[in-house]
Order: sequence, then C-alpha cells, then structure tokens
Amino acid sequence: MRDEENRSRPFAKKLRAKMPKAEVLLWMRFKEANKRGYNFRRQHPIGPYIADFACALAKLAIELDGATHSSDSEIRRDAKRDAYMKTRGWRVLRITNADLYADLDMAVEYVLSHLPPPARDVRRAPPPP
Repeated sequence: MRDEENRSRPFAKKLRAKMPKAEVLLWMRFKEANKRGYNFRRQHPIGPYIADFACALAKLAIELDGATHSSDSEIRRDAKRDAYMKTRGWRVLRITNADLYADLDMAVEYVLSHLPPPARDVRRAPPPP
C-alpha cells in the first residue's frame, strides 16, 4: 500500500458502505458500463484523497458535488484536491447532484465522452479455447 494512501484506503471502504443517493444512482449506471468493458471504481483512493468514482485505466476521476461544495472554503478545498490529482496525471470531472438528478443519462454520457471506447465488449467476448 502506498504511504500516502495508508489512511485513505480504510476510509474509502467505509464510504462505500454509506454512499449518498446520487452516488448510488451513478454507481448503478457505471456497473452497467463495466459490463461493456469499462472499469469504474467507487470511492477510489488517489494519494490522501478519495475520488467518488474513477476509471483507473484512463486516469479519470469523477466527483459528484452536492450542496456542501458551494461555499468558498469548499470550492478552494476542491480546487486543491483537483490540482493534486492533476499532478498525479489524473483528469477530474465534476458533476453537480442537481445536474445528475435532472438528467442521469446526460451525466453518464458526459463521463463516457471523456473516455476512449472500451477495449472490448465483455458480454460478447469469445469463449476461451
């Protein structure tokens, strides 16, 4: 385990057990996308931070922002966190909970538009020899 993730990994596990409604909705859709060959993870540690969702192969972090992300101090905290992830080679997409609830399909398409097509369709993969 990487040193900077010693504290974030156990915390990520706890967060997976009590995901907010918006995260549950998006995770259900990402699980469907995973069947098509994407590899989304939930509550993925990136150094000392935990991304709500991540596609590790593409180094894309997806953050859902609820009402608590609108204060000046939270905006600064999110900017610091995004900057850290970017220095590690990650791209960060932010989606507000309001946008997710207004149009879940559009939110999913927005994320998928930032990824290359999946390597293969897992459901249609030929059987092993």
